[in-house]
Amino acid sequence: MAEPGRCRDPAWLRMPRPYQPSLLRLLHGATALLVLAAWLSGLAVYSLHDGRWGRLPITPTGDWVDLHGTAGVLLLPVAVLFAAYALTLGRRRLQRPSNALALGAVTLAIGSGKLMNEDWLRRGELHHWVYGLHLLAWLLVAGAVIVHLLGGLQLGGVAMLRSILSVHVRAGDQPRHWPGQVRAFISRP
Repeated sequence: MAEPGRCRDPAWLRMPRPYQPSLLRLLHGATALLVLAAWLSGLAVYSLHDGRWGRLPITPTGDWVDLHGTAGVLLLPVAVLFAAYALTLGRRRLQRPSNALALGAVTLAIGSGKLMNEDWLRRGELHHWVYGLHLLAWLLVAGAVIVHLLGGLQLGGVAMLRSILSVHVRAGDQPRHWPGQVRAFISRP
């Protein structure tokens, strides 16, 4: 029995930490950072050039359209690699709606962003259907990230969320093993 006034360890601290493959963690982390950069720069772009439904309390300065576009350009190849991983080695994880929703929202955001002309917003042209689709994708990304985090908490608690941030790599899961993992998946019947 615990001593009075002495707190026992919470259950989530004693749970075994699940292991996430290192390639998943690398692609997931890079995608998450670039999605965050694109989302936040998109918020600044919206506040500066549109703002129909509100603006930021501070006015950002600089060329946020170019910064947002750069984040999108950097996100594209990383997201393609992440989607390739999700559709192959991570296919089982993609069956969870929270994971599929997040990947779908990012795909819609990148696709609609690539269809836009960066000068539309600078010229105040807010009527283009693809801009409306991009705004919808921007909102879906925010919602999908929340659902994705809640799904991770529901599935494995804080231990699950901590496992995706871990830098520990098991034997046989170093970068030199990734090509073999892919080959083994492809050659599976």
